[in-house]
Amino acid sequence: MPEVAPLAGLREPTSEGYEALAQLVPENGVAAVFLDEDYAPQPGWTKIAGASLLQMVWMGRGELASSEAVSGPDIVELGVRDSAEMIALTGLTKPGPFGPRTHELGTYLGIRVDGKLVAMSGERMKVPGYTEVSAVCTHPEHTGHGHAARLMSEVMRGIRERGEIPMLHVRGDNERAITLYERLGFETRWSGFFAVLRKGEVFSV
Repeated sequence: MPEVAPLAGLREPTSEGYEALAQLVPENGVAAVFLDEDYAPQPGWTKIAGASLLQMVWMGRGELASSEAVSGPDIVELGVRDSAEMIALTGLTKPGPFGPRTHELGTYLGIRVDGKLVAMSGERMKVPGYTEVSAVCTHPEHTGHGHAARLMSEVMRGIRERGEIPMLHVRGDNERAITLYERLGFETRWSGFFAVLRKGEVFSV
């Protein structure tokens, strides 16, 4: 459902696998896949984005931001009425695929400054025992204030209160984010690649 998330899975990244995926994606539609090896061009698909990728899992230690009141803007829960602002912020900062209904996948929290949404984080993918911390982003004019750490810490507390373990995905070249995640207690579990593919007649290059 593209308005929620374009994430897709392949049992094997073979020509047969991509042909099967094509049956689920409309013409000019988009699918994002996680891969052990970098994307190899496939007939009928055009790669429009991609990079190396790390999957990180919280290991029960780290420096979570305090849940007690601190100086700075309040943390607010985000919902359907905030969808347009959430899409605008993720469109600017590029934390990963985010659609008009992605916020329905779990709790999303944000920070506003002068009424404007400047930072957010929430929950996306869920597998038994784990929930993904996702859409971690801060407006470029508001970085350096600890917003991401505060928001992630609150999202992680909610996940842990359900008896689940936080996990996340991050581009392998995003050193600033990786440093933050390691400080919060995440460690790399898997390294690979992601590719955002558009279905069409153009052969990928």
